[in-house]
Amino acid sequence: MAKEKFPVTAAIRALREGKILFTEHLYPYEEKGGTATSSRELGVDEHCIIKTLIMEDDKKEPLIILMHGDCQVSTKELARQIGARSVVPSSPEAASRHTGYLVGGTSPFGTKRPLPVYIESSILDLDKIYINGGKRGFLVDLAPPDLVKLLKPTPVRVAING
Repeated sequence: MAKEKFPVTAAIRALREGKILFTEHLYPYEEKGGTATSSRELGVDEHCIIKTLIMEDDKKEPLIILMHGDCQVSTKELARQIGARSVVPSSPEAASRHTGYLVGGTSPFGTKRPLPVYIESSILDLDKIYINGGKRGFLVDLAPPDLVKLLKPTPVRVAING
């Protein structure tokens, strides 16, 4: 059997540059399948699959929020915790423009320009997380302290159980 060929994305380059240990996982991407699909395909608890969500504050400034796959973000609470009047999801076009990634393949690593990163604090309690590697149907797993080392995210408590 041929060895799987993993993509070399901006995210993978950023992880390698940061000397982060990670494992790559490809799976069949399903349009609008979300973390339920990757959870099923990889046989991993959806709580350990981390969504990279691109949002904008009331000044139209983009930000990244990392959230458990089985939870939603309270945008009202996020706005309160970051000192903004409001926070709303970016349009798919704006998210692509801000990050350089297609929606469904957005990674917090290797974005087009540095963006502020917020992380649901309970993600830091997990032993291992699965997060997008910069392409649809492509996740990497790594330890939360390595993500912190590379992204220096601000912990927040904004999860709404899914």
